[in-house]
Amino acid sequence: MRSCILGFVTGVTYLQTSATLPTSGQLATGAATALLVLACAGMIRPPPARIIALAAAGLLSGYAWAAFLAQATLSAELARRDEGRDVRVVGIVETLPYRFDQGVRFDFRVERTIDDPVRVPSHIALSWYQGRYGIRQAVGDVQPGQRWQLTVRLQRPHGNANPGGFDYEAWLLEQGVRATGYVRADDGNRLLDAFVAGPGAVVERVRAALRARIQAALAGRTYAGVIVALVIGDQRGIEQADWQVFNRTGIGHLISISGLHITMIAGLAAWAMSALWRRSFFTDARLPLRLPAQKAAALAGTTVAFLYVLLAGFGVPAQRTLYMLSVVALALWMGRLAAVSHVLCAALAVVVLLDPWAVLWPGFWLSFGAVAAILFAGHGRIGPPPAGPRGALLLAGRTQWAVTAGLVPLTLLLFGQVSIVSPVANAVAIPLVSFVVTPLALAGSLVPGPPGDWLLLLAHWTVEMLAWLLRLMAGWPGAVWRAPAPQAWVFALGLGGILWLLMPRGWPHRWAGAAALLPMLLQLPDHPRDNTFRVTAFDVGQGMALLVETQRHRLLYDTGPAYAPGADGGSRVILPYLRMRGIATLDGIVVSHGDTDHTGGALAVLEGVGAGWLASSLPADHAIVRAAPRHVRCSAGQHWEWDGIAFDMLHPTPASYDDAHLKTNARSCTLRISNGRRTVLLAGDIEAAQEAALVERARDRLRADVLLAPHHGSGTSSTLAFLQAVRPEVAVFQVGYRNRYHHPKLEVYERYGALGVERLRTDDAGALVLDFGADVAWRGYRTDHARYWYGR
Repeated sequence: MRSCILGFVTGVTYLQTSATLPTSGQLATGAATALLVLACAGMIRPPPARIIALAAAGLLSGYAWAAFLAQATLSAELARRDEGRDVRVVGIVETLPYRFDQGVRFDFRVERTIDDPVRVPSHIALSWYQGRYGIRQAVGDVQPGQRWQLTVRLQRPHGNANPGGFDYEAWLLEQGVRATGYVRADDGNRLLDAFVAGPGAVVERVRAALRARIQAALAGRTYAGVIVALVIGDQRGIEQADWQVFNRTGIGHLISISGLHITMIAGLAAWAMSALWRRSFFTDARLPLRLPAQKAAALAGTTVAFLYVLLAGFGVPAQRTLYMLSVVALALWMGRLAAVSHVLCAALAVVVLLDPWAVLWPGFWLSFGAVAAILFAGHGRIGPPPAGPRGALLLAGRTQWAVTAGLVPLTLLLFGQVSIVSPVANAVAIPLVSFVVTPLALAGSLVPGPPGDWLLLLAHWTVEMLAWLLRLMAGWPGAVWRAPAPQAWVFALGLGGILWLLMPRGWPHRWAGAAALLPMLLQLPDHPRDNTFRVTAFDVGQGMALLVETQRHRLLYDTGPAYAPGADGGSRVILPYLRMRGIATLDGIVVSHGDTDHTGGALAVLEGVGAGWLASSLPADHAIVRAAPRHVRCSAGQHWEWDGIAFDMLHPTPASYDDAHLKTNARSCTLRISNGRRTVLLAGDIEAAQEAALVERARDRLRADVLLAPHHGSGTSSTLAFLQAVRPEVAVFQVGYRNRYHHPKLEVYERYGALGVERLRTDDAGALVLDFGADVAWRGYRTDHARYWYGR
């Protein structure tokens, strides 16, 4: 049966990496074939052939099941003609709201629309802002289970599409959310019912009450968000800077309701029930004669685990543990205790059966990979470890070694880095978080009044001390090993090496497994060939960010927008991409001007990877300038060469800095890059006046094969005279999907088309990679990495 389950997971994974869904006929044929193979598998005599047949049946059924659920979920969609329309809806708040400085976000279950024929999906994600586009409004006190009437403006699911980045569209699909939008200012927005009873509403209201309890007791405390995450699994209140420390030290898996925490709580509940049941709760009921204490304990432990997982929001690590405990409890009730590998496979099957999109997220592979590594490392060992504290330490050391070493290939594949200090950090953090912080936080959340507050303050103080130690470790040189995401054969070699390394003592030449890891650990980032260069235009929404690479140098031009406090183009898009590529530092950064859609990610990039220098038109007292190791003011006439590639700054002029009345756009650093055969012109946000000045004083240097459309294709840029001087073959528009500025303007976009220019948009193609050699070749991420949910 294990081969069938692994085949099932493989089929689901294959579907989730496909560009298209099968037709209904293909789906029915696949399901029927799977059933036929499964029915015939029992008649196949040779065991290897039977295993292959079961795996094939599992693969077909997994593919068909995932496709069926995908088609059912995608069938509820918002029509394109209804995007951007105001619609009045009535529905129920169905998730724990997230409050931030500008408003609140929540998921909304639509029951009906009012006086409007628009077909709205039943599950939508909404933001309710205090002010938007200059219009102020009061934000309602949104709570789970409430019924509201709201006027909303919706759009189809859309997210930024970048290599190494988070797939927001896939996440929305997994949640069943088929439209996103925001609440419009309207006198008709009102609360209809304070609470609409339902299982989900009750759970979410309890989670909200516990979060409010913690936030009130720890108001203004730095790590209140960590305590909330440990009690109810809501990680949204943890600062980005803290996540960087947790990830660099490899303890991020502990900052939530993890499998270890659930097992601990379930174990305590089972132990308490067993002790009380054996004593019949100190009555004369003789309960053990009616039901063995072992079964009562299993039932209590599973029930408590289920309740705790509900608090966790049913995340994959929590699900995995719940299903494992449930399988063990069921086997105990039936008197058939199963092998641990069977338990793991059963949990794997249930997770993927209920949530086939779970395979898209690192947590799925890391969770099951960690347990598999522990099982593999323990297989074949003779006898238990010595009893007593020494034995416990030895067992803990073996387990930590198995997890740390076993997850190296997966961690490099998924994140492009491995924490070197992780074993030490986890040795300290696991007992503290699991056996001190979590029990204190849970007890403090449930105990009312000052005693509960004291317990929460003690839990917070412990986290504070732990975070201080983790920051020291994260700051150590070499705390993190970075390498590019490995190719398939390198990953397979490294995985084989780890399996060899984890073999039991006595296995011949175990050390040779470490040698198989070297190709993975010692990879170098790929780079353009000599006298060629590459430009990657990131999909950062409404903003600009491009990475320019020569054979031995890298330059970042602009850093994307700031989305919200702690979230920006640097931390969300650029740094994950650089980590995936194994790029540890940049040679230079150009920040064209001071608008936040160009500067938003600069501080995150400077802190995350650093740069040799910064060139910008920013004032000397700007925070980004102060954070840079060396600052050069952009000025026309600046020139340098990297690996045979010429870089020329065409704008702004030195005199422009003396005009205090100029807009920041007017000083956009305009950079020309050429290998002598092909050229790109990065024009920032220059407008018509600056374009005219460039045509007048630098016409002979404006000619370029590729033009980054000035000011995202606004109506104040891309004049005909400028375009005729540049004569681009390709124009790149870095714009946000359905952005509020309506960039690129229709008349400007058509102007490019009338001149025969090929027009590329990041909101349509995702991140764009342009290779400049003898010719210009480009590719878009949404095409190279096509998925069936793109554009749906």
